[in-house]
Amino acid sequence: MHTQRSTGSARSARSVRALAGVLLAASLALAGCSGASDSAGDAKSAAGAEARQDSGAGATADKGKAAPRTADLAPSAIIRTASLTVEVKDVPKALSAARSAAEGVGGFVGDESTTRDADGHENTRVVLRVPTEKYDEVLTSLQGTGRLVDRTAKAVDVTDRVVDVESRIRSQRASVNRIRALMDRAAKLSDVVTLEGELSSRQADLEALLARRASLKDRTDLATITLSLSETPVKKAAHDDTPGIVDALAGGWHVFVTILRWIVLALGAALPFAGFAALLAVVWLRVVRPRLPRRAGHAPATTAVGPLPSARPAPETAREADRD
Repeated sequence: MHTQRSTGSARSARSVRALAGVLLAASLALAGCSGASDSAGDAKSAAGAEARQDSGAGATADKGKAAPRTADLAPSAIIRTASLTVEVKDVPKALSAARSAAEGVGGFVGDESTTRDADGHENTRVVLRVPTEKYDEVLTSLQGTGRLVDRTAKAVDVTDRVVDVESRIRSQRASVNRIRALMDRAAKLSDVVTLEGELSSRQADLEALLARRASLKDRTDLATITLSLSETPVKKAAHDDTPGIVDALAGGWHVFVTILRWIVLALGAALPFAGFAALLAVVWLRVVRPRLPRRAGHAPATTAVGPLPSARPAPETAREADRD
């Protein structure tokens, strides 16, 4: 009886071992299948994780921008612009002085345009770019070149924008580096194609941020001054204010010349029409009229009727007979 119990326990132990082996094989097979499916979606899940991480970093940057600490702020970034209108007696001389003032402090001349009005007065508009630290010095120098007519100055603080762009550039560079690391570990062609598209998009965003930073740096490092120069009309002396005989003769001659000029212009405008009318008259007299049929002559008019003849007197005998 003891032997029967030992045999039953041995059989149960072998069955347990067999069952354990089957379960182990099944678990290994399932692990292999899950590993294959996980490797297929590794690149996409990694890219999604990168996007979520970047969005989280952007949100953190926005929170930091909303309440920045004093220690994290960059030096003040200010965009300075000014516009001046100055009347001078000699525009080329004043323009040369403005160029020297800008180039003397390390700046340069941007756009420049020169016009001349109906009275012959010269007007010049020039844009000067000067270092921000020399802005006030150059502005004072330009105001002294003539009579100041108009002045407008503006200063815009863009420190927050500069800090925000710098933070976004750092985050975008880290994101690009992470995508490149994932590409180095990718084993399938589909994963490489997906990661390359994501890398292109993030590099484009990074280049846009770099261009924005360069624009802000240019406008904060160099101030912009727009200078308009115009010639001052020459004024007459006090004793010339009252017109004299010479002024009257000059005015009369000017009116005569003006009227004569308008007459000549009118004749010049009418000359083509007069020539055409003369040509039509010559054609009519020399060509058309001789070929027209002549009309028959009229009969001579009859003479007026003369006086009627008077009745002859009756003989005397007839008269006497009538009396009887």
